[in-house]
Amino acid sequence: MSASPLKPLRILFVDDELSLQEFMRTELPRLGHEVTTCPDGLAALKALARANYDAAILDIRMPGMNGIELLSQLKTVSPNTEVVMMTGHASMETAMQALRLGAFDYMTKPCKLAEIEAILRKISEKRDLQNKALAAEARATAAEGGPSSLIGSAPPMKAVQRLIATVAQSDATVLITGETGTGKELVARTIYQQSLRREGPFVPVNCGALSEHLVESELFGHRKGAFTGADRDHKGLFEVANGGTLFLDELGELNKNIQVKLLRFLESGEIRRVGETAPFKTDVRVLCATNRDLREMIAADEFREDLFFRVNTFEIRLPPLRERREDIPQLARTLLARAARRPFEQTADLVTPEAIEVLCDYDWPGNVRELANVMEYAFIVSNGQKMAAEHFPAHIHRHVSGPATIPMPQAVAATVPLAGKTLRDLEMEHILRTLEKNARNKPVTAQELGISLKTLYNKLNAYEEQQRRVAG
Repeated sequence: MSASPLKPLRILFVDDELSLQEFMRTELPRLGHEVTTCPDGLAALKALARANYDAAILDIRMPGMNGIELLSQLKTVSPNTEVVMMTGHASMETAMQALRLGAFDYMTKPCKLAEIEAILRKISEKRDLQNKALAAEARATAAEGGPSSLIGSAPPMKAVQRLIATVAQSDATVLITGETGTGKELVARTIYQQSLRREGPFVPVNCGALSEHLVESELFGHRKGAFTGADRDHKGLFEVANGGTLFLDELGELNKNIQVKLLRFLESGEIRRVGETAPFKTDVRVLCATNRDLREMIAADEFREDLFFRVNTFEIRLPPLRERREDIPQLARTLLARAARRPFEQTADLVTPEAIEVLCDYDWPGNVRELANVMEYAFIVSNGQKMAAEHFPAHIHRHVSGPATIPMPQAVAATVPLAGKTLRDLEMEHILRTLEKNARNKPVTAQELGISLKTLYNKLNAYEEQQRRVAG
């Protein structure tokens, strides 16, 4: 079986022999790597001040600063760079000193290209494992409730599944649209699982949850000292996802500055860490999702039109739950099994037909995420026994008597008419009801609604501004 291709590395080569510099400039790019050559240690330290490197190959005997002294300084400046020492004067004592200072490996001159390739492969594999570990941590941090696979046989969901099968094995950027709670991340994971990148990392990012001041660093990384508090090099999520898939949820929350940098990546495949001047390439497929109308944001000058055309290579619209009511029974039973932490077969009969009828009659403004919360609530209230309509929250089981019987907070009842409601009115009604239920605790409300705290504040501010315009 042939070896898998090497993952590209950024390599710093330091040696005073011009012939070796030319050899590395020629041969390492043929292996897919980027290489910077330097004739001595001082030039190498200047290069390290401008950019980060995955690996450095250092000659031990050089004029001025020798390789051991450079290794020591390099590990202080860039501790994540893997260092390979190279010399024509083999010495076990020198080798041990280099390894104690953090060198990855040791070669003697003249070294063959196959030997260099083997060591670089080990470095690439080590970094790949590190990235997968970071990606697994990112997945665990971003994990949310809901079914672990797409469920639904309604025509709109069958259309979604066909689109996923069509685009999954390409590297096309995909824009997943739909209301809050419809399962956009689940669609992204399904695309990833069916893609040729499924052995690589899947890194989900909630753009709305990123700090406005640190979003660039989180996505693209930074160098030590790039800003106050940057006490070490930081690998951005684009690097963590190298060789795999990056999922940008709530894309519309990115500011214009970051939109420009994302556009640059989509056009060139290059990113640049904060504090660096030299860009470098990463091999990442980007999937995006939003519950906002990006075309409206473009008209309001809140989203770049050129970026929209880039991310909208292939669009998948996820239908709201009210448009696929025939899927509600299976979804409800699946989510109940998840809440109960039991196999599906042990809980499928716990929901009575009358209870299912009530669930199917409700409009679900919070979609699948709201259904998941309701099933968990009902499981607790029913004490794990047969589940009837009265075990659901009041606004669910009273809904069958008509919309006017739904208990609404006074603030909602006074401002939202019962007739002629728009979808935005219904969304705001649901947000305000949830806010009142949680004693106006905004972080708890945002978590229950499945949106970022920033998004909640934006929606509340827009609502208050609308009310002021109506009153004025």
